[in-house]
Amino acid sequence: MVGTKKGAFILTADGKRHNWEVSGPHFAGWEMYHLKGSPVEPNRIYASQTSGWFGQVIQRSDDGGKSWATPDGVPAPVPGEFPKGESNKFVYEGEVGTHKWYDGTQHPWEFKRVWHLEPSLTDPDTVYAGVEDAAIFKTVDGGKTWKELPGLRVAKGHLWQPGAGGMAVHTILLDPKNPNRIYIAISAAGAFRTDDGGKTWWPINRGLKSPYELPDPDAEVGHCVHRIAMHPSRPGVLFMQKHWDILRTDNAGDQWTDVGGNLPTDFGFPIDVHAHEPETIYVVPIKSDSEHFPPDGKLRVYRSRTGGNEWEALTKKACRRRIAT
Repeated sequence: MVGTKKGAFILTADGKRHNWEVSGPHFAGWEMYHLKGSPVEPNRIYASQTSGWFGQVIQRSDDGGKSWATPDGVPAPVPGEFPKGESNKFVYEGEVGTHKWYDGTQHPWEFKRVWHLEPSLTDPDTVYAGVEDAAIFKTVDGGKTWKELPGLRVAKGHLWQPGAGGMAVHTILLDPKNPNRIYIAISAAGAFRTDDGGKTWWPINRGLKSPYELPDPDAEVGHCVHRIAMHPSRPGVLFMQKHWDILRTDNAGDQWTDVGGNLPTDFGFPIDVHAHEPETIYVVPIKSDSEHFPPDGKLRVYRSRTGGNEWEALTKKACRRRIAT
């Protein structure tokens, strides 16, 4: 499933992944921030359809993407209209409060869009939504209505500040061994964890350093985390791509250590774990935060088979060397 700024695509292949079929674009012309299928009901797909002009729309498919509808049945907006219906209402709980703005002043929370949708591991009608301005919402009726879990913003939300791309919950990880444990990451606030199903949250940023981003480089919140990743067999082991640094925790975020090792640069955006190898992780190094292109102008994925520190570029030369040995 692929979300782009001009629509969504669904790519399908057999087990060998030699031949692919491409379906789309769905929602042509719309920004699609995220698509995610239910692990319980694979044909159930949730999608975040958004526009700076027409607002936020949640779409749902119950047939693997062949057809789509808003969960509450209200038609999606056409040009000139704003979305209507409960599936599009993301309302912060209680007094909205404020967070830091780019210039250091306080700014009220304003809902803009849904960045991430994370369906429950056990119930196809339960989904978590990470939004901008940073907050987490939950639906238990298949996306018809959404309710904020306000305990997240209590975790020093007044000190959070937008990064260059805004201030959003862009990652949500559900612990498959502990249904009450959830990890999230926010740019630019850091990583957070709940152990009671979302009622209370606390920062898990010990070991993160941000000397060029924060007055206090060891601050508890305010770190610009770009992505966190986890293998379901080891939910206490997390990997992080930060604004600078590749990090790892083996104790559910209580302490992070740098595992950038021999990478040409440790700035980047994505990080992920191999589906069947918990110690194999992938990153895409970018030259710097001011020069957003890969080193030497060559797009390369780097892989570590040792959980970090030792990295290799996945080039044709590297592949031939592995075959030869």
